[in-house]
Amino acid sequence: MGFIRTFILPKDVDFNNALCAQAHITRTIVEDLRNACVDKDASARAAISTHADEARALKKKNMKELLDVFIAPYDKESIYRMITQLDWITLSVRHFLLEIEAYGILSIKEYQPIFEVLVEMATLLEQGVSQLSKKSPKLLAHDIDLIHDKYNHAVELCAQSIAKLLNQDDYKQIIMYREVLTQLKEVAKRIQVTANSLEDMAIKII
Repeated sequence: MGFIRTFILPKDVDFNNALCAQAHITRTIVEDLRNACVDKDASARAAISTHADEARALKKKNMKELLDVFIAPYDKESIYRMITQLDWITLSVRHFLLEIEAYGILSIKEYQPIFEVLVEMATLLEQGVSQLSKKSPKLLAHDIDLIHDKYNHAVELCAQSIAKLLNQDDYKQIIMYREVLTQLKEVAKRIQVTANSLEDMAIKII
């Protein structure tokens, strides 16, 4: 049986666990970002780089498995979208850090409500991915709806923060922090887009 399984039967890959692992490290990275920017936690800032490298390794591993596997539990194109879009969340966090480092911004604690919403969105996304194996779209619907609502809230908070910025006279500060808020909104957008792909996968397992 071992010979048959190894050389004859199609390769079997547990993509549920693979996507869960990728969603977990993604959520961890978003939490690292909150801790680094709100609490000025130097260890969290260093952890972002470490966890981002782990996320990239998981993405490469999952992509290799997807290319090699013959039979997948879901449409392979849907799995591909989930793998790449989870990776985009990590990339958007890295891009945010590049921006604040380039501008010399050490703390943006005033935007804590936005960071908290991002963590909530990433946590709901991880929870939703973990429910894929249950093959019940209704179990996912509530979490996905919450992600959509929280995305709208994140956009609203960013808009309010930008409006507050425009009341200042320091145009350099206005431009700099507006770019920071735009990048924060991009992190939220990437989580929202990934949630849309998760919803697409849920519909296809009916």
